[in-house]
Amino acid sequence: MSPVDLREPRYQEGLAVAAALDLYNDGSHPELAPDALLVAAGTVGEIVQVGHHVAENLPIYMVDFAGRRVVGCLEEEISPWRQPPPP
Repeated sequence: MSPVDLREPRYQEGLAVAAALDLYNDGSHPELAPDALLVAAGTVGEIVQVGHHVAENLPIYMVDFAGRRVVGCLEEEISPWRQPPPP
């Protein structure tokens, strides 16, 4: 696969995002139990790095959720966050 074939990421570093669904430990956080809840749906975070899973040709987003935990996310697991309007 050449670099031209790489799927371009939809989101960029620095973007505020929210978890689109509950995110559970897939084993990438060894200090937590398997299948432990990492981040609840709606939790806001910031993309701190954008990588790429070469074998699957997918962008991977490292998201710092409220300074509590950095989680690797797929595009369908996050969505851009828009600050709610003032009351």
